Amino acid sequence: MRRLLVHQPPTVNCLWRETTMAALRTRVGCLLQGFFSSSKIPRSSFDIRFDGCVTQVRFKGGPATPRFRHPVWHVRKERAHYPENLTAENKEFIRETISQDFGPPIVAHGVKTYDSPLKNIEKIEPVQWFPGIRRTSTIAKKIGIQPLWLNDGTRVMTTLLQIVDNHVIKYNPPDQVIPLRRRHKVIPKKVLGKFGALIVGAESADPQEFTKNYCGLFRESGLPPKRKLARFLISPEAVLPSGTPLNAMHYRVGDYIDATGFTIQRGFQGVMKRWGFKGQPATHGQTKTHRRPGSIGGGAGHRVWPGKKMPGHMGGRHRTLRALKILRINTEYNVLYVTGQNIPGQINSYIYVHDSLSHHRWVKDAKDAWPLPTYIPTETEVPENLYASDVHPFDAPSITYEIVDTPVVRTGAKIAKAKGSKK
Repeated sequence: MRRLLVHQPPTVNCLWRETTMAALRTRVGCLLQGFFSSSKIPRSSFDIRFDGCVTQVRFKGGPATPRFRHPVWHVRKERAHYPENLTAENKEFIRETISQDFGPPIVAHGVKTYDSPLKNIEKIEPVQWFPGIRRTSTIAKKIGIQPLWLNDGTRVMTTLLQIVDNHVIKYNPPDQVIPLRRRHKVIPKKVLGKFGALIVGAESADPQEFTKNYCGLFRESGLPPKRKLARFLISPEAVLPSGTPLNAMHYRVGDYIDATGFTIQRGFQGVMKRWGFKGQPATHGQTKTHRRPGSIGGGAGHRVWPGKKMPGHMGGRHRTLRALKILRINTEYNVLYVTGQNIPGQINSYIYVHDSLSHHRWVKDAKDAWPLPTYIPTETEVPENLYASDVHPFDAPSITYEIVDTPVVRTGAKIAKAKGSKK
């Protein structure tokens, strides 16, 4: 009697058992190979062959290296540049097409831009101030440091922030705002339904430098592509239409702002440069510990406490300086002169200029508030330079002379000296 063999597909348990046994056999084989290779037993008598060997794999299954991802309201901007070998006629045709869409290239307020015919500044109406209202911020460039003098002769160092060709690109109402997840926390839900998001762009550029999808972000507003985009949370009452320009008159002299920038990359630095440690003595037995931090884990805990200041990466982080006073505004080039010379970022880096949080604390009336929703130009001509009340203007005289007739009063010693000279 013959036995009929029927082939059945292996079940899940069988596959798991076979996989586990194969891995176990491979592991045992590696251990035996290592034992026989290190022992004095001849290999010919215990020659065992294995098909595979387990190797050490580090960081398997751990978090991958984070990649740069654009926000939900942003797309890829850079594109691959390659030689197109265009003729002179084709280049001229492209320039004419760009001029027809965005206007001819000009230099306005010291910045290269396009003379776009879209200006929605006439549609803006003033908004009544109320406690808690938030208006849009602007994008500026850090262009240098310059001193100013107060009326009492005090010398004050200021940082120059130029608002470079800012325009409103798009507005998202509060129900369409998607928060950006931060490192350890998320924007509270009570803030999500309260503020909308206004996308502002700075510094117009040639559309040929960017991708097609990035240029599509500016199709509704009719503006040329911007080199820098930012999203600011604002109150729905302070919304601005697309294409509205923002300049230095968005702020006032004497008020306070908050400046956010990306600090300069310093790389890996020691404790003396990173945290300002004094260092250890240079002589008297010190050997190779002149710039070392010293003891880091002494005490009853016998461990390094969290937050200990140690060497590490320095710079390359977003930092904000609060309550910087505006001492001067140049309306011709849209330059703000703000106090301090430690605004984060290097020269020509982008700075986000916000209304100071400390400003909202002492504003109790609409007359002390910022211009809402932004500065609306009038027929009155604005001077080129605006100074705060305590700042000495450069065109004002610094030394004054007055002729005062004062009676000559002679003391007893002077009278006696005068009589002695007569004799």
